[in-house]
Amino acid sequence: MSTSVYGIPVQSIDGNALTLDQYKGKVLLIVNVASKCGLTPQYEGLEKLYEARRADGLEILGFPANNFKGQEPGSDEEIKSFCSLTYDVQFPLFSKISVVGDDQHPLYKTLTAAVPNATGEGPFRERLEGKGMTTNPVPGVLWNFEKFLVSADGEVVGRFSPDVTADDPKLAAALDAELKKAA
Repeated sequence: MSTSVYGIPVQSIDGNALTLDQYKGKVLLIVNVASKCGLTPQYEGLEKLYEARRADGLEILGFPANNFKGQEPGSDEEIKSFCSLTYDVQFPLFSKISVVGDDQHPLYKTLTAAVPNATGEGPFRERLEGKGMTTNPVPGVLWNFEKFLVSADGEVVGRFSPDVTADDPKLAAALDAELKKAA
């Protein structure tokens, strides 16, 4: 069964309907993002990674989601403005979606079904639960800034826990391997 993300309808943060077909041949890092989360500073590292590896064929795609403690309450325009003004985000952002629950976007159904378990999973879940937060069982997205790695042919090949940062050696090694295959 193919787990390709191509052809799944999405909407840019500017409201344009599209599919991820336009990224064929690129290695993708798909991240559910939020503006009012303790992990929000990860935007900085993601942008640095994008600037450093974009010429190598990497695209980072940010999907705002308000599924976790209401940490992305803004409109698409507010999110776009925040990302631009606060972190000078240049990587593509998309319209706010749901990444868990009954209204889970088809993209996230595909991503979580393809790779049910996240690399680095464990300590972050325990910290959330230690703060009295209910977490989603596997394969559900744990929290904001979970990362999915997609090969240049559109196959979901990796998944990283929210606390795995853009400069984490595990993520760097997986990105390097996919970019090398795509070259």
